[in-house]
Amino acid sequence: MKMPGQFSVTINTQVSLHDDMAAAFAAMNAAAAQGRALMHPFEAAHMVLGSATCGLEYMTQAPDVDTFVVPVGGGGLISGMACAIKQLRPDAQVIGVEPFGADSMARSLEQGAPVTLDKVATIADSLGSPLALPYTFGVTQAHVDRIVRIDDAEMLRAMEIYQSTLRIMAEPACAASLAAIMGPLRNDLAGRRVGIIACGSNISLARYATLIAAL
Repeated sequence: MKMPGQFSVTINTQVSLHDDMAAAFAAMNAAAAQGRALMHPFEAAHMVLGSATCGLEYMTQAPDVDTFVVPVGGGGLISGMACAIKQLRPDAQVIGVEPFGADSMARSLEQGAPVTLDKVATIADSLGSPLALPYTFGVTQAHVDRIVRIDDAEMLRAMEIYQSTLRIMAEPACAASLAAIMGPLRNDLAGRRVGIIACGSNISLARYATLIAAL
């Protein structure tokens, strides 16, 4: 018996797991086609606006930083951060980082339109979006200075530095920005005040150990 003011809610939740990001995106789109509410991981205004607050907070806490290096998955994080940073400091540089095996945004910027990859091949799971999409591509194109590519080995070396020097267990995506400033950006950033974003997804201790052992 329900008492006055009490409400009964039934939620039917089903979680499906997939072997890679492309399969997960396909399942997500299929669910949306069946009428399910879609909370896209990057291609939405609320995602970009949320990421813009990260850019604002970074600028507020570190106003002397003039170059921001940000990992790119689908583009939700870098597009929002870059939009905020460029409005607050137009002369700042915003540089994205993608793995060679998941470089949909870099290819999109080169071609001037969003592209879809034939395959994704990288150890950085959360940077493995198989495609770029119009909204976040447009914001990225307008506000990001450039994107550099790194290989998996560079991320592994950065993971080891995080562990041995900073005592941080960083998974590959989290290590991407550090890998970029030690690799393709090393000479370009000399003399600049650089801030990086270290973010990614969770991995198991077993997976982490396997990756570190590959060094």
